[in-house]
Amino acid sequence: MKVFMEWTYVTPKKKETVWTSKEMEVSEAITFAEDIEKTGRVKQLLFYDARGVAWTKKELIKLMKEIETEPHDVIAYFDGGFDRQTKKAGIGIVIYYKQDGEQFRIRANAQLDELQSNNEAEYAAFHFLLEQLEHLGVHHLPVVFRGDAHVVLHQLSSDWPVFSDEGRWVERIERKMKRLCISPIYEPIGRKENSEADQLATQALRGTMIRSTIQLERKR
Repeated sequence: MKVFMEWTYVTPKKKETVWTSKEMEVSEAITFAEDIEKTGRVKQLLFYDARGVAWTKKELIKLMKEIETEPHDVIAYFDGGFDRQTKKAGIGIVIYYKQDGEQFRIRANAQLDELQSNNEAEYAAFHFLLEQLEHLGVHHLPVVFRGDAHVVLHQLSSDWPVFSDEGRWVERIERKMKRLCISPIYEPIGRKENSEADQLATQALRGTMIRSTIQLERKR
């Protein structure tokens, strides 16, 4: 989770000015805040998250202790494929996250038969990804979303226009994102970088269903 600081500085003659920091990780921000407080010139010190919510240092420290026991530092991948002959779609998702000081990975896929195109399969994969995040208990956090469906990511980030065919999917996704209070970070990637989700989508098209959660080994 990243935040930026805003503090009101007071001079010995009681003149005030407001300073704003760059965005940084919470642990780094708290370290700077503690050092700034030692000056004795701080009238007010607040931290703002990606949603613009303000936190005091005490509130932020409490939040981070609570988050440590819940899934956090989430990076999520998605991919969808569509077979024109069978009219079936395969979707796959991969979720990396931390919890209680350990790192985990979830892999899951599904086969759908009510879709009409590859683009719709990509949107369905993203929505399926949000469902898995909800099931995992991810909420009130920033989440990094990665996929090679650049159209989907650019439309969700409002960089590209949304047409009527995609509109209903965008609305469904935005409703669920808002309900979970997730702050999305969209990162379009190449197909090679999305190989795990791509393989899962392909396996779903072939009728091989996968659902697994594993704890990853720590890097030494």
